[in-house]
Amino acid sequence: MTRDAKTLAADDRRAGPAVTIEAMLAARERRVARRRDAFAARPDVSLVTLSVVMPGPVKDSQLSRTAAAAAHAALERLFAARGFTTTTLAAETGPTGPEALIAVAADPRALKRALVELEELHPLGRLWDLDVAAPGDRAVSRRDLGLPPRRCLVCDAPAHACARSRAHPLDALLTAMEERVDAWLCCPVD
Repeated sequence: MTRDAKTLAADDRRAGPAVTIEAMLAARERRVARRRDAFAARPDVSLVTLSVVMPGPVKDSQLSRTAAAAAHAALERLFAARGFTTTTLAAETGPTGPEALIAVAADPRALKRALVELEELHPLGRLWDLDVAAPGDRAVSRRDLGLPPRRCLVCDAPAHACARSRAHPLDALLTAMEERVDAWLCCPVD
């Protein structure tokens, strides 16, 4: 395959509708409303919000859908292995990317620890954003557990610092994502 053909194939996996900041903010508001409704119906569960770390204006692409499908499968295995009872309350893919909301009968701090471990150990885990909300809709963060922040997709610096400073061009971030997906597709390790 020529370099241009490789670039085209990579671009195809990245292709999708560009979304506006307004659409992203509206999607965030829908997630908040879904969580609020979920806690109103089931105040005793923890909630996991699954989304894909997808830099740039395109959130729904073959690349993000592959990462999301792997996350769903890994979560199912994790929940079964830990004996967590779960109910998927919502799972959809729209212009703002794949996302899901899952009710989990588990201690929120233990759940967050398990999800951080999954994010750190699974070959695609860095591409996932697995948030936990405790009853009362209180977020449980890495910091709450005394854990270090997520690392950058490209370098080993804290991800938020690189994102804030725009330390890496979009192409470098998407290439890093593709390399992880390609390695996993070649030799899946869960």
